Amino acid sequence: MQLQSLILPLLIVLLAVPLFLQARKQKRAMAEQQKLQNSIAAGDRVMTTSGVFGTVVSTSDDTIDIEIAPGMTTTWVRQAVREKVDTEAETAEATEDESSAAEEPQAEETKTEAEVAEPIEKQKTS
Repeated sequence: MQLQSLILPLLIVLLAVPLFLQARKQKRAMAEQQKLQNSIAAGDRVMTTSGVFGTVVSTSDDTIDIEIAPGMTTTWVRQAVREKVDTEAETAEATEDESSAAEEPQAEETKTEAEVAEPIEKQKTS
């Protein structure tokens, strides 16, 4: 009889704890996103929720102007900004890609010996 009386409270606790933890996690993520959107200033490099990269030109209370190409400025709602992009990491990554692209042809040149299969016609006759 005692085991049956403990099942219901235990079940409620097992369902309530994950809901509570999930609500805290979501609240923390929303606070972090709000902090990001309030910290956006002119000159910041950002990525929007649609994946467009650009540089913030000007800001107002609800909107920001993002330059997505030289001379092309678009207006976005602040909530459309997903994250700030670290320009130092981006330039380091670009130089790393360029250097690895420069090294690839040298690596291909060292592999000069390749094995080629005989044509099917010759294989049938032999």
